[in-house]
Amino acid sequence: MKTEDLVETTCSEASGDELPQLNSAVRRKVDLRLIPLVTILYLCCFLDRSNLGNARIAGMAEDLKLSGMRYQVAAAAFFITYSLLEIPCNILLKLLRPSIWIPSMTLAWGIVMVSMSFVKTWQGLIIARSFLGIAESGLAPALAFYISSWYRHDEQARPIACYFSAATLAGAFGGLLAFGIEKMNGIGGLHGWSWIFLLEGLITVIISLVAYWAMVDFPSTATFLSSIERENLVEVLRRDTEGEPSHFEKKFVWEALMNPKSWLQALIFIGVTVPIYSFTLFLPTIIHAMGFSATNAQLLTIPPYAVGCVSTIRIGVLSDRSRTRGPFITAASLFAIIGYTMLLATNPETQPGVGYAGCIIVAMGIFPGVPLTLAWSGGNAGGSLKKAVTFGFIGMIGNLGGICASFVYRTQDSPRFRLGHGIMTGFLCLTFFGSLFGTVLYRRLNRAKEHMCTESNISLDKKAELSALGIDSPVFRYVL
Repeated sequence: MKTEDLVETTCSEASGDELPQLNSAVRRKVDLRLIPLVTILYLCCFLDRSNLGNARIAGMAEDLKLSGMRYQVAAAAFFITYSLLEIPCNILLKLLRPSIWIPSMTLAWGIVMVSMSFVKTWQGLIIARSFLGIAESGLAPALAFYISSWYRHDEQARPIACYFSAATLAGAFGGLLAFGIEKMNGIGGLHGWSWIFLLEGLITVIISLVAYWAMVDFPSTATFLSSIERENLVEVLRRDTEGEPSHFEKKFVWEALMNPKSWLQALIFIGVTVPIYSFTLFLPTIIHAMGFSATNAQLLTIPPYAVGCVSTIRIGVLSDRSRTRGPFITAASLFAIIGYTMLLATNPETQPGVGYAGCIIVAMGIFPGVPLTLAWSGGNAGGSLKKAVTFGFIGMIGNLGGICASFVYRTQDSPRFRLGHGIMTGFLCLTFFGSLFGTVLYRRLNRAKEHMCTESNISLDKKAELSALGIDSPVFRYVL
């Protein structure tokens, strides 16, 4: 195979906004090697952090005496430690090898999950959840940064959406697994909910060991590609990031943290992550309050997650095709607002069908927002270190929202949960208006840069010379 056969548009032919397109056969090789692995890792991550809701209605609340707000405190303990360590974890990822760092995090939280099966008190549950947050901290932004190292800016929404769809699969499988596993109650002297933690933790440990062997670091070391394929992939990615600094400097860390656009993306992100976390933590409880038995509630969590999975992948593909992020985030958040409005407007005891339909519509709207926001933030960060810090920063802010998500669905508000549904609607409005504003802002900034290039006769081939300016470079273009 010749080099020119691998690239549909060569670097010398690319002009203006055109960039070299990698041959579809090479892209398929990368997809098949990366996406299944990171999807399985994220599936384990989300399954292990969200199975608390399944365990709660499987007898854990009674056995550990989770009265009052104790369940909510246990849920929040995870997010406190998880959020605080995200930025340093992603900086370490930039400095260390992903093939060591990411599987090590996976192994650590798998061990913690196994230990949770032997918890005997509600205080022990809170401590275990805190350690789970430490072990999982940084995985989601780490995977986003890892994917961004293999795909062009305008190709990242699809792979991120594919692996983030594992969050919806985790919800679906979590309900199904919990339905089957809780029937092991009494075996080995363990409660049914203990077996949920034990078996899912052991699965995570096994997958982490496989990841040590299967994960590839970066395109330049991709042994599953031929030398010609590897060279062309590296060249395509080099052209895409040309003009963006790639070396380590402390100033890049502070620039990423102090950039108002990073805060805008963080606000957009928290507006969708809080509903997602509350949804995964309390969906079994919400459905149970509609009058369904605990067993049926476990099974009825599956359809909303399945629909959310399809929605996430499909919208990610459409976003890449149109090379836009903001409008899709705006539309998805509006859809989720409609779902929560249905939940607010109906009595789940007398109209369980309408409330359940609202849950499905919510899932269709909230899950696509996370991968699109991550792809949007990474595409507009400017430089690999800034990208790593930005992912960690918005992840930290978004996951701090998980503390709020842990407390808004109170036992005394059952079955209507108006407070929780109302707060989730407010957060989604933040995402709706923030993404709308971001789209308009980035369009205006791009027009100003184009005008500057025209006035000063600056061509796009000056990217490398102006790389020190990062996103302030007149040839840098924001993703809308």
